[in-house]
Amino acid sequence: MKIVLLGYGKMGQLIEKFALKRGHEVVLIVDANNRDSIGVEDLEGADVAIDFSTPEAALSNISLCFESNLPIVVGTTGWYEHMQEVKDTCLEAEQALLYGSNFSIGVNVFFHINRLLARAMDPYKQYDVQVEEIHHIHKLDAPSGTAITIAEGILDNYTSKSSWVNEVVGAENDVINKPDELLIESLRIEEVPGTHTVLYSSEVDQIEFKHTAHNRDGFALGAVVAAEWLEGRKGFFQVTEIFDFNK
Repeated sequence: MKIVLLGYGKMGQLIEKFALKRGHEVVLIVDANNRDSIGVEDLEGADVAIDFSTPEAALSNISLCFESNLPIVVGTTGWYEHMQEVKDTCLEAEQALLYGSNFSIGVNVFFHINRLLARAMDPYKQYDVQVEEIHHIHKLDAPSGTAITIAEGILDNYTSKSSWVNEVVGAENDVINKPDELLIESLRIEEVPGTHTVLYSSEVDQIEFKHTAHNRDGFALGAVVAAEWLEGRKGFFQVTEIFDFNK
């Protein structure tokens, strides 16, 4: 495949490495230095775009790809409040977009089991549940998109919680969550690729379900695999649709 990279930070550079390893070609790199000069004609001949830019840039990148009839994989988070609008545009224009908060195979297995665990714990009201996420200090958003996906999986299956709230550890204002609010606790520590933990606690014991990323390689490889999956498809997809855990 001929790939356009939208965003060329640490993730973009890793994606380039794995794309080349898998026999693909990176035909264009778009970042803050040249984004304003990139138009539809620059994307001609490409097969797919992969976006790991910023929330602000992601929406304009999506629009450009739709205009260019170019399928796009979006790993950027922070734009999800515009999700319905983007989905409607994608389907009406018969374009292709695949998005996800995390493309790692291990994390997507984690997402699946997290939902099963929440369903299993639901009858046992003596347990309270919360989510903890740890990332490097350079991460701009909190909570992480992965933590939000985990929280949504719990909310869909654990009836004691109806919404989530976020507390950034070390911030000025402490968050006191209500009994029906799922707390997502965010910590920012030097050079941590990503650790996510779900904790079910009662007076007598605690259950911990945890995923620890050793590096960003799994995220980058997963994004390339997602681009391969998207080739030839039309529609609006989540990364979870790549995986079939019911086989």
